[in-house]
Amino acid sequence: MTVVGETFHKRSMELPDELIRGVSDVHVHSGPWLESCPGRLDPFRIAEQAAAAGMRSLVFYDHTLGISCGTSMLTRRQVPGIDIFGGIILTTALGGLNPRAVKTALHYGDGAKFVHFGAHCTHFMASNEGSYVDGKPVPFKDRYPEFAAKELARSIRIPLDGNVSDDLAEILQLIADHPHVHLNTGHVSVEEAIRLVDLAIEAGITKIVVAHPCRGRMTTEQQRALAAKGVLLEGAVSDWMFHRGLPRTNYYVEREWADEIAGIANAPEYSGVVPWAKQIREIGIDHFVLGTDYGIGSGPTPAEGMRILVSALLDLEFTPDEIHTMIKTNPERLLDLPA
Repeated sequence: MTVVGETFHKRSMELPDELIRGVSDVHVHSGPWLESCPGRLDPFRIAEQAAAAGMRSLVFYDHTLGISCGTSMLTRRQVPGIDIFGGIILTTALGGLNPRAVKTALHYGDGAKFVHFGAHCTHFMASNEGSYVDGKPVPFKDRYPEFAAKELARSIRIPLDGNVSDDLAEILQLIADHPHVHLNTGHVSVEEAIRLVDLAIEAGITKIVVAHPCRGRMTTEQQRALAAKGVLLEGAVSDWMFHRGLPRTNYYVEREWADEIAGIANAPEYSGVVPWAKQIREIGIDHFVLGTDYGIGSGPTPAEGMRILVSALLDLEFTPDEIHTMIKTNPERLLDLPA
């Protein structure tokens, strides 16, 4: 085991590239994309770059229409030498908490490897995304009555009062019945994420990932409590290198609903890579899976994002073994990849 600090002054320019070989990026936005929010590369070029870097696998996300396991199947067939996985992000475009959508995704393309409980159309995100007016951030729900009446009203929520809908219960049972599938809590509130984890464990789901831990709003103590339950905590380059302030129609096609304030990404706890990495240290590397969350047109390619991730962690004196735990060993366990 490499000792912290031992390699700090012995790093080569090639070390990040060496450490990328054999790893997995568990969060890649592959597209297809809205015309108003273009991606950096198409999914085939994303996979080609990752394969050329020697990476082992990618997990594709589609946060617009939700199902990425068709894209992953096509990409896997066209790009040899790398595993590609997809899944389903529950969206209002798919009917929200819709068991039929989950059933379909489990048998579509390569079959869903994950079920994610919503990105930009959760109630939490729909309540927080917005734009600047006279230099001040204003949520869409407060600026546009139509948004509040339609989008906020249909957004995805996890019940906190103990009442679980039949649809939510069926979705949880579907995940539990497919143990190779993991649950991702998605961009819900901290309280909703904690509740969803408890419901998932009660349903018998064994693989659970908490997204971004609710983008910096979940305390270290809350994360530690979830980790003690066997939950993996997700981290991503976007948690500290996010393109804030750029208007992007991440989900809504309407120009006036192009998010500028980045919703959950403005939490003060995620003010940079140092506090982000400090939380990882305090909670423990065994409880984290790291990815890039890249693919957007205004960011680096996912392969370069992975190099940025590795380089930053080396700067903060994480050892190669520690880094590989979070981008190789833990993802392999999550994705059922042989060691």
